Amino acid sequence: MTAFNLGAVVRSAVALGWDALLLTPQAADPLYRRAMRVSMGTVFRLPWARLPGPVAASLPALRAAGFAVAALEVTDRAVGLDSPEIEPLRTAERLALVLGQEGPGVRPETLAQTDADVVIPMPDGVDSLNVAAAAAVALWELRAR
Repeated sequence: MTAFNLGAVVRSAVALGWDALLLTPQAADPLYRRAMRVSMGTVFRLPWARLPGPVAASLPALRAAGFAVAALEVTDRAVGLDSPEIEPLRTAERLALVLGQEGPGVRPETLAQTDADVVIPMPDGVDSLNVAAAAAVALWELRAR
């Protein structure tokens, strides 16, 4: 994830009450000047950690810690964020939302381990949003209530 997108995701996560952020080894540094500027300083209000390797390798530990895992990704089994089917995610005591890299998206080995895949319903002709914009929508819809 680029520094710009990371800063925007952090700002949305803080604004919408999420607890923490886990980053892949390839993600930009949240303390990079551009990430801090785009986050409007909220990077200092959100705990974050870098995963030791690929997301898929860390999912068993997240599950063991009691997390439900959802991916924001267009897949055959994806459920719209406006669907009642996502209620178990909204009410999960702990939820990890996996965001993919723009272009390649969430890796297949990660998708194979998620509890659910979710999408933002959009009209025909529009198939995706920038990862930061999509994250803001999903973080809002899946936030703890």
